[in-house]
Amino acid sequence: MIFALAYMNAPDLQALLKLHLGEAFQDACSAAFDAKRLSEPDVDLYTLRDEAGALLGMAALKTLADGTGEVKSVRTHPDHLRKGIAHKLMDGIEAEARRRGMTHLRLETHPTPAYAAARILYERRGYAYCGPFAGYEDTANSVFMECVL
Repeated sequence: MIFALAYMNAPDLQALLKLHLGEAFQDACSAAFDAKRLSEPDVDLYTLRDEAGALLGMAALKTLADGTGEVKSVRTHPDHLRKGIAHKLMDGIEAEARRRGMTHLRLETHPTPAYAAARILYERRGYAYCGPFAGYEDTANSVFMECVL
């Protein structure tokens, strides 16, 4: 598997991003980043591809003003669910954060059933629940987690 910076114009990535945003907005997720926001200087979008180039998933790392990182847009391609892809994406994001000298990663997700698997993934990786950060508001649609790297 190859974890690398994304080529934003790749049609398969655009399709996965469209699916991701459609489901996120359906779940009242206003914090999801669209393609424009994922292309801004403080955000790096990564893809995980197999050796043949097939897209397995995507994840983004946002650099916060305090020098910590925020995990954004972790998404496994629907054809590759339950194959450990999300773990591999998180391995890549966490390694990149360490390489940059970040000591903490934070994320915002949702308390809804659609995000239960994601919360379990983060918990298993050592993320603990915390309060809002970086301008997020404490709402019924959000839960916040952080991990010391």
